[in-house]
Amino acid sequence: MYCTITIDNREWRVKEGSNLLWIALDNGIYIPNICSLKEMSISPASCRLCLVEIDGVPAPVTACTEKTIDGMKVTTNSSKIKRLRQFSFDLLLSRHHLDCGHCIKNRRCTLQEIARHQHFKMQNKTYRKLNLNYPIDDSHPLIIFDRNKCVLCGKCVYICHEKGTGVLDFAYRGIDTRVSTFADMPLAETECNSCLNCVNICPVGSLYLKIKN
Repeated sequence: MYCTITIDNREWRVKEGSNLLWIALDNGIYIPNICSLKEMSISPASCRLCLVEIDGVPAPVTACTEKTIDGMKVTTNSSKIKRLRQFSFDLLLSRHHLDCGHCIKNRRCTLQEIARHQHFKMQNKTYRKLNLNYPIDDSHPLIIFDRNKCVLCGKCVYICHEKGTGVLDFAYRGIDTRVSTFADMPLAETECNSCLNCVNICPVGSLYLKIKN
């Protein structure tokens, strides 16, 4: 069954019950996001970047968790939404080690893409910077794992459980939350099968390939 929805004053005929975020993105309407994947049955909605306004709904909602219904009217880029996204973006930067000039993901980083589209600065002025200082795990023969750049999007955890051996998961709570292995074991000592899906899906250069000379 199909329905008619309106996004930013443009009408679209879409399959009813579709994920709003991916309907927008597939039709060229940019909504920033860093934690969602199309194949996820349930989006974590953790980054809070894909907030939109829907007529009749009292507060902004995450597009990644909304299903399309007939008559839905969506606003993706109001001043209120942009302000809320700025807060969410700054929160991500508060735990991300900014070193763009030396980062393997420079110019291919999702944070940079979001900043470019939303006209945000790659600079956190809202929240206290978390000085994490995690040791970089370079034990694996192929992969370097730098938790200091991790923004807890969860994509590596999802893909490791879906297509790898499930060695990555979230650990601890609150500001101490991080992606880790069981008992914080070095990656080389886990059952990692070197599928490299985590490297390919990481949006910020927290997991990346070793460069061989």
